[in-house]
Amino acid sequence: MENVLRSILVNSLDFQDHLGSEWKEKAENLEVELQQCYKAQARLSEQLVVEVAESRASKSLLQEKETLITDLQNELNQARDECSHLTELLGEKTKALELLMAEHQDLKAQLEAMTLRANNAEAENKTLVDRWMLQKMQDAERLNEANALYGDMLDKVKAASIEKLARQQVDGVVRQSEDGAEFYVESSIPSTCKQRIPAHDGGCASILFEYNSSKLISGGQDRAIKMWDTTSGSLTKSFYGCLGSVLDLSITHDNKFIIAASSSNNLYVWDANSGRIRHTLTGHIDKVCAVDVSKFSSRYVVSAAYDRTIKVWDLQKGYCNNTIIFHSNCNSLAFSMDALTICSGHVDGNLRLWDVQTGKLLSEVAAHSQAVTSVSLSRNGNMILTSGRDNLHNLFDICTLEICGTFRSNANRVASNWSRSCISADDGYVTAGSVDGSVHIWSVSNGKMFAQSTKLVIILIVKPQMGLTL
Repeated sequence: MENVLRSILVNSLDFQDHLGSEWKEKAENLEVELQQCYKAQARLSEQLVVEVAESRASKSLLQEKETLITDLQNELNQARDECSHLTELLGEKTKALELLMAEHQDLKAQLEAMTLRANNAEAENKTLVDRWMLQKMQDAERLNEANALYGDMLDKVKAASIEKLARQQVDGVVRQSEDGAEFYVESSIPSTCKQRIPAHDGGCASILFEYNSSKLISGGQDRAIKMWDTTSGSLTKSFYGCLGSVLDLSITHDNKFIIAASSSNNLYVWDANSGRIRHTLTGHIDKVCAVDVSKFSSRYVVSAAYDRTIKVWDLQKGYCNNTIIFHSNCNSLAFSMDALTICSGHVDGNLRLWDVQTGKLLSEVAAHSQAVTSVSLSRNGNMILTSGRDNLHNLFDICTLEICGTFRSNANRVASNWSRSCISADDGYVTAGSVDGSVHIWSVSNGKMFAQSTKLVIILIVKPQMGLTL
């Protein structure tokens, strides 16, 4: 029994040993598998982390793509809206272009019609100009015949003492029935000084008489305009308001307005009765050196300045009607008797005639070898007297610009670019001042010098004495 038990115990121990080795082996296998599982779990965890990171990055990228898609969708919608708007604008512009094309065609047709009318008008105008020139030539011929007849009759007057009959029969001569004829019918050679008047501080630059009056108007460097009684030599009225030296004066034919050209680049118009300034004519950009008033209507004024322009002014409205621009400055100018032509003397020595309405140059002549200083018309309007720095005084026919006489003297020297000369009221004498203060008088008929004096009944512009000599 003991042996049986001992054998059973031995067997049991052997079985336990055998069973324990199997379980141990299994446990070791399981432990190896567990370690492998841990390793696999670690790898899977790492892979999971990578996958999660990639998933998050993919999700972020997806959100960015979705945002970009949304923005692109919005831009696409805006582009579609803008495209629709542009399509509408294109339609409107197309319609406007079609309308403009239609208007262009209409205007083109009108232009062609106007061009045809202009060509016809130009041809008609050329015909009219030719007829006008022919008429002018005929008028000039008749005027020359009248002038010749006038000269012949003056010779007969001197020979047979019939001057009154000649003045009543020949056109272009002042008749005794004309207003103011008593002041101009006869001109005599002065011999004595009648008045000496202290007039202006700094010098007297311009003087003139009122029409049909013995009153004298003067202007000087003291910026004042003064009116004098030549009988007594007393000052009757003064005109103020000019902002520069007075360089030239003119007066309307009805004696209502006095116009002064000034170194302040302006012209000033005074009411002769009230002494107040009516207009200040602005527009020149340099000193105004010459002015004249139309003798036909007393409405229009012409002026010249050292800005190379000649301007025509309307006294009623107070503004410039026309501007003539030329390369040579004008020193002196004058209206023709019919107020349709401007006669101007220039620094280049030429005498030029301009159309008042159009401003076109009608004709010109080389009057002097140096600057023209004075331009004045005869009372009948047929002759133009010019003076120049070459110390010559030339008389021209206003129609043909042919020279009719030249007056000179070795003792006569022109003082400045604004030294004036004039023709006597009966168109029989030419008078000019000299740099030495003397005045020279020539006969128009024979060109001989009658007198040379410093004390005359004629008005003198005296430089150092700052006064007037009568």
